[in-house]
Amino acid sequence: MTTHSARPAAPALPVHDGRDAAARSSGPGSGHYPGRARAWVVAVMATLAMTVSYVDRQVLAALAPTVKAALGIDHTQYGWLASAFAFAYLVGAPLGGAFVDRIGARRGLAATLVVWSIVAAAHALVPTFAALLVLRVLLGLAEGPSFPGAVQAARRVLAGRDRDAGVGMVFSGSSIGAMIAGPLAVAVHVRYGWRGAFVGVAAIGLAWLPVWIVATRGAVGALLAVPEPAAERVEAADATSASGLAGLGSLLGTQTVRRSILLVLVSAPAFLFGLTWFPLYLAGAHHVPQARMGAFVVVPPLLFDFGAFGLGALASRFRSARGPRAVIAAAAVLVTALAWVPAADAAGAGPWVATALAATALAGVGATYGVLTSDMLARVPPSFVSRAAGLAAAAQSLAHIVGGPLIGRVVDRHHGSYAEVLPALGLLVLPGAIAWILWPGVEPRRPG
Repeated sequence: MTTHSARPAAPALPVHDGRDAAARSSGPGSGHYPGRARAWVVAVMATLAMTVSYVDRQVLAALAPTVKAALGIDHTQYGWLASAFAFAYLVGAPLGGAFVDRIGARRGLAATLVVWSIVAAAHALVPTFAALLVLRVLLGLAEGPSFPGAVQAARRVLAGRDRDAGVGMVFSGSSIGAMIAGPLAVAVHVRYGWRGAFVGVAAIGLAWLPVWIVATRGAVGALLAVPEPAAERVEAADATSASGLAGLGSLLGTQTVRRSILLVLVSAPAFLFGLTWFPLYLAGAHHVPQARMGAFVVVPPLLFDFGAFGLGALASRFRSARGPRAVIAAAAVLVTALAWVPAADAAGAGPWVATALAATALAGVGATYGVLTSDMLARVPPSFVSRAAGLAAAAQSLAHIVGGPLIGRVVDRHHGSYAEVLPALGLLVLPGAIAWILWPGVEPRRPG
């Protein structure tokens, strides 16, 4: 790996044989690690943790037209709500990654889900925009460990090529959650109102907890915190413990993490539109009523799922670097479909055409996320996996922090029109994908 001796406060992570320290002492079949079938059960349950987290965070987006009207929120304020969650997640994801690396995925995911479910249910009590803004911040902080914990669980229990597919599956959990959130929130809203929807959806998520505890009993050894071998420790000049935040600075010093962060930053705005703004776009541009919204909003996340798991698994079939690079290039082209939505609207196309274009773009985003994350995690030491995943999640949040208010302001200035926003969101990914493909000095992938 590249070294940074001129900057002793954040040295690069050293090269070693790429095998997890715990795996060397208790690998698959030893009694501490599960067999392949149990490993996939654990990976599926970790994916469902992501599903639950996205269901809870997406209820607001699914009910956005109703909540906006009930609390008197305009587009700019709605943008700040999205930004508030993203800002909190920007802080919560890296800290959550360090937290999960320290106590392990089994306990970390369980504790985190209980906290964020309570915060999600509390959304039902909000009287004003300000109160809702505070709760979005708290929800972002509470959900910070969700993605780092799910990725760590999938990577630790799965071996070899299964890891690439497993990481892609974890991303599919977010799209499944977004798919479920729309119809589920609308259905509960019709019967119990929008406040009842927040409580009901949060309560459903708690059903995951006992199943996770039972499913992971045979994989406790793999899901405990893994002590960092001497070869992986970060010997920072200030002698800060590498088991906490010191590793974050070292990870940021690697070319692998830097190029991954760049690609996340340029693809996240399209993802933000597809999951957060799409219901508002349908209501404004095509006058789709809240009761019919669920049929449309389920499609883009479904295609995101296909991109993350299907195309991500395709990339892992190639031993050389050409496979991931080819998938990233194809994915960037798919994302540009978002730029064609205003032209379709101008030609008189209906909401299903716009939905198809948005779904195509999200398939590209899903493939981009899955491939860049799997590639990144294959190049960092195993005991830094959650922190690396947390940094990638933080980069997405940063893009949402900036993008949310900007999208809202532009839409308000153009009287509810998205014609100026969507081409920019669709084309932004192209230069980032080219940079990722051609990035020099990237650390080598680790075996296993």
